Amino acid sequence: MLVQHFLEHSAQRFPDKIALICGDAQLTYGEINRRANCVARFLKEKGVKRQERVGIFLDNSIESVISLFGILKADGIFLILSPTLKATKLAYILNNCQVRALITHTNKLNVVSGIFGSIPTLRFVIFTGDKDKIPVANSINSIFWGEINCLSSPHASRLTPSENIDLDLATIIYTSGSTGDPKGVMFTHLNMVSAATSIITYLENREDDIILNVLPLSFGYGLYQILMAFKFGGTVILERSFTYPYQVIEKMVQERVTGFPGIPTIYAILLGLKDLDKFDFSSLRYMTNAAAALPPAHIERLRKIFPHVKFYSMYGLTECKRVSYLPPQEIDRRPTSIGRGMPNEEVWIVDEKGNPVGAGIVGELVVRGANVMRGYWGLPEETARVLRPGKYPGEMVLYTGDLFKTDEEGFLYFVGRKDDMIKSKGERISPKEI
Repeated sequence: MLVQHFLEHSAQRFPDKIALICGDAQLTYGEINRRANCVARFLKEKGVKRQERVGIFLDNSIESVISLFGILKADGIFLILSPTLKATKLAYILNNCQVRALITHTNKLNVVSGIFGSIPTLRFVIFTGDKDKIPVANSINSIFWGEINCLSSPHASRLTPSENIDLDLATIIYTSGSTGDPKGVMFTHLNMVSAATSIITYLENREDDIILNVLPLSFGYGLYQILMAFKFGGTVILERSFTYPYQVIEKMVQERVTGFPGIPTIYAILLGLKDLDKFDFSSLRYMTNAAAALPPAHIERLRKIFPHVKFYSMYGLTECKRVSYLPPQEIDRRPTSIGRGMPNEEVWIVDEKGNPVGAGIVGELVVRGANVMRGYWGLPEETARVLRPGKYPGEMVLYTGDLFKTDEEGFLYFVGRKDDMIKSKGERISPKEI
């Protein structure tokens, strides 16, 4: 299976079902599939070849979703870039992975207009937004989104079958690069299908789920809300942010949302709101937390406000998308745990010599699974440092660089980053403990 099959299969099963709500716009699976076909055909006509990279530099939008599937249907590799990137870092990423094309919005002109001449592989830019603002005199071929052949037509011709197989790359996700240049984390179709399937399995997603996503699609956690929903045939309400929380909550109630993914800063804002008890959250079935641990006090308050909702504490890292989850029935017993490895994945903890350790002993977390990245783009030495030979011949496993310990029942507890640890009298001490 390839990632674009998520959309194609749902479009076959539910052509008239609303797949995506963004602002006042609502698109069915059939409409999104047709528009993605148009983008794919246009990219191919413009010379984008198999496994070439196409960047998406947009805020959360309908165009960003259509674009990523269109790129995949053209056998390309998509990059969803943070909409807050500055010109210097954007130029670095586009040069690093040698992008062929870029899809952006005219509201990003102040960032992108100055870098065109510094990206030798970039052949054309597709602009959404205001056609009148697209620069005419430019070394790069500029194209208006609305002029892509067949986007406004009710019928789009079928595409030729994909040449890609599931071992081909589907996306490159760049790390934040806070301590240096961003690293491009390479994911194959197999990696992404495996991760999405495992997460859907433990969240028990179903066709009638409606997910409200306020997370940026450039963030893997946000991107997978789209991928997962399109795989199981659900609906996603895509918001740009959680800047106006009451508007988001009203949308949640109005659309009878069943799933809400969040991070600690979002939940802190949510818990700071007044009169939450006046809203009808009866349709909400589950909430998830990732990116960082949620304080137990916040979990306790959320459980009181949403007593009927299943709450999932999760842990992951860019290099493998997701590692573990804590079953909701365990949240009261072990609120500081991030659970066990997710389905179709194996995790264990090792000492500095790579030997497995027992309960209560701090060591580095190792992940084995089809969700583990292919490696870092153009960085073989960095890749070899974290992808090392596993238990069985020919396999590579991920050394996360994160220190954990387990309890007697095998539940995981995060201790700290390996590089951040302080040694005192032979013992490792986490800055968090200090």
